[in-house]
Amino acid sequence: MKIEQIYTGCLAQGAYYIVSENEAAIIDPLREVKPYLDRLEKDNVTLKYIFETHFHADFVSGHLDLSKKTGAPIVYGPTAAPEFKAIIAEDNQIFEIGKIKIKVLHTPGHTMESSTYLLIDENGTETAIFTGDTLFLGDVGRPDLAQKATSLTQEDLAGILYDSLQNKIMPLDDSITVYPAHGAGSACGKNMQKETVDILGNQKKTNYALNQPDKASFIREVLDGLSAPPKYFGMNVAMNKGGYESLDVIMNKGLNPVSTEDFEALAEETGALILDTRGPADFHKGFIPNSINIGLKGDFAPWVGSLIVDVKHPLLLVTDEGTEEEVITRLSRVGFDNVIGYLKGGFEAWKTAGRETDEIKRITPAEFAELFTRDSTVIDVRKLTEYSAEHIDNAYNRPLDTINEWARNIDDSEHFFLHCAGGYRSMIAASILNAHGIRNFTEIEGGFNGIKKTEKFPTTDFVCQSKTL
Repeated sequence: MKIEQIYTGCLAQGAYYIVSENEAAIIDPLREVKPYLDRLEKDNVTLKYIFETHFHADFVSGHLDLSKKTGAPIVYGPTAAPEFKAIIAEDNQIFEIGKIKIKVLHTPGHTMESSTYLLIDENGTETAIFTGDTLFLGDVGRPDLAQKATSLTQEDLAGILYDSLQNKIMPLDDSITVYPAHGAGSACGKNMQKETVDILGNQKKTNYALNQPDKASFIREVLDGLSAPPKYFGMNVAMNKGGYESLDVIMNKGLNPVSTEDFEALAEETGALILDTRGPADFHKGFIPNSINIGLKGDFAPWVGSLIVDVKHPLLLVTDEGTEEEVITRLSRVGFDNVIGYLKGGFEAWKTAGRETDEIKRITPAEFAELFTRDSTVIDVRKLTEYSAEHIDNAYNRPLDTINEWARNIDDSEHFFLHCAGGYRSMIAASILNAHGIRNFTEIEGGFNGIKKTEKFPTTDFVCQSKTL
C-alpha cells in the first residue's frame, strides 16, 4: 500500500493518491489532472475511485476531468446532490481498492454532505482518516459556508459538526494518521498548524476544538473570530456541484498571444480586466495603465479570488514570458476560467512599441524613515491580527481583502504611505488604488518587516480606534 499526499502550497491544499495492488484511489484532486494521470501510468495501476470529501469552496476540484479521462466513478458522502453522475455513498459503506478498504464516515457540519474516509489496511487495521474540511490539524472546518444552501444557521451547523466529531472521529484509535484537506494559510479555518500530517492522538491533545467541555463551548469557540469567507467561495461550490469546462478547453482559449496593437482594443471591446502577474519589483517601474498587479510568486490564486468579484469576468494577462500556462492553471484552480489572451512579448513589448505606461512610487524603508513625521498618514494593509500584534503608532489598518470597500473613502488630496508585511500585498493594493484614480501615495518596499529594521518607528501592540480617512 502507498499513500502520497500531493500538497499545493499556494492553496494550502492536500490531495491524496492511494495505491494497493494494481488499483488506486484519489481523494480531492486538484483541477489539473495530468500529475495524477502520470502517477497512474508510472505505477501501471487503474484508478478505481475518485473520492470527494465535500463540495469544495476554496478551489475547483479535478474530479470531472479525471473521471472523463480514466472512467473512474466519483464518490460523495450521504446527502450530496451533484448535477452529474456520481456514487452517493451510504454512511459506513465500504469501497475496496486492491487489498485495502475505504469506509465512508458521514461527518456533516462544515457542509451537510461532508464525509471522512477511513482507510483500513491489508491486515484489517484502521490506519488513516482523510478528513477533508471536517478536521484540520489544530482546527476544524468553518461551519458558516453551507448556510445559503440550507435553512440552518452557522450555530446549527457548528452543533452538527460537534456531534460528527464526537460520534465519528473521537472514538477512533489514537494511532490513526490524520490527512486533512488543508493546512496553514487556508481560509477554510482560522487556527491551522503548519504541519500537514499528524496522528489523531496528538490532535485530541492539542486541537482546541477537540478539547471543549461541551457543545455550547465548542460552538462559541469555533465561531469566534471567523472572518468573512472570500467572495469566490460560493462560485467555486457551484462549479464543483454543477460542473465546468474541461481544463483543456480553458487552456486552449487562454493561451492566445495578443499583439500590442490588438491588446488595448481587445480590452476595450470585451471589458476585460488586465491582470499583471509580474513581481512587485518589476511592476512598480512600469505597467499598462489601469492594470491590476497580483504577483504569481505569492498567494496568487487566493488573492485573485478575494479581489476580483466575478469568476466569469474576462481576463487579459501580462506575464513574465514563459509563465502563461502556469498562470492560467493557477487561475483555473479557483474557477477563473475566462482568460481570453496574454500580451505577446510581455510588458517589454508594450514599452518598446511606445505605448502609454504608468508607474507606482516606491521607496525603501530607509527612505521612509527620512520622510516620515508624526503628521504622516500611514495605511497598513495587513490582516487585523497582524496589525494587532504590532504596528506603527497611529497607522490606519485597512486590510487588503476589503480594499474595494475602503478605497471609496480615500481622500486623494492628502498624501499617505502604504505598506504590508513584505511588499507583495501593498503592491496589489497600490495597483487597485491607482486604477481607482488614487495616486497621492507612496508604497514602501519590504513593508513592516523592513520598517522595523530601521529602529526609528514607535510601535504598539494593541488596536487603535478606527479612524476615518
